[in-house]
Amino acid sequence: MDQKNNRLGWLFTSPYLIYSLIFFFGPLLWSFYLSFTDWDLISPEYNFIGFSNFTDALKSPGVHAAFWVTYKFMMIFVPLVTILALCVAVVVHSLPRFKSVFLIGFFLPYLSSGVVSSLIVKGFLSYSSPINTFLRKLGINIDWLGTPMAALFVVGMILAWKFTGYYALILTSGLNSIDNEIYEAGAIDGVTDRQRFWRITLPLLYPAFYTTLILSFGVTFGIFTEVYQLTGGGPNFATNTWQMEIFNQAFKNLKAGYASAVALLASIATFISIFIIRKLLELWGKRNGWV
Repeated sequence: MDQKNNRLGWLFTSPYLIYSLIFFFGPLLWSFYLSFTDWDLISPEYNFIGFSNFTDALKSPGVHAAFWVTYKFMMIFVPLVTILALCVAVVVHSLPRFKSVFLIGFFLPYLSSGVVSSLIVKGFLSYSSPINTFLRKLGINIDWLGTPMAALFVVGMILAWKFTGYYALILTSGLNSIDNEIYEAGAIDGVTDRQRFWRITLPLLYPAFYTTLILSFGVTFGIFTEVYQLTGGGPNFATNTWQMEIFNQAFKNLKAGYASAVALLASIATFISIFIIRKLLELWGKRNGWV
């Protein structure tokens, strides 16, 4: 019976395994091979050049910018989206009725096209837009997409707007899983509303927080659409993400071998960063008895 169940399990998972082999492991191995060549995306020849692409990438200003810009986006996006998602989850959880309707409303931005939302924001922030016209009358003139820090905040806020509803859905499920008897016991012991939130709700939300934080940290390593549409990686590499650097090198400069090397460096940076973040989150969970 166990052997039959195992075969049945492999049968049901086989479509995903085949998909992964074709569209993930295959391209990964091909990219690894290309990273040691000087292929230009057009020539039929693949000249082996050893580790030259990696040494050039480690010296590149664009790669240096992509490395640091990722963590800058992380410092803006992760706290912002976590706070907003938690606020939405708490408010929706406290509603007596129509919780699902409100959750769906907050979730809709996640389904929206990144291209469309970026173009709308670009129109709102253009020089002749009503917002900037009004600000100039007040003596405030901000080049939203031409100033490094402003451009970082604009992209970070777009991403926060898009992912808040998705993470709020996860946190709301976490709130629903907390037993009311724990709150009742706290009330008997004289726990205040503030203590209830910090001492009961947040520690018991650890599994949901762990999921949303890992997802939000992961998002910062794959930012492309919003940056491509709004800034193109500028100004002065201020929003040049890993994905933007890979795209520019592969499809603008026609240096596919070099872009593959950059992609592998991005994968290493992502893996190490997520590993460290996971360990830090697990330390927090251990303090609250989860790990």
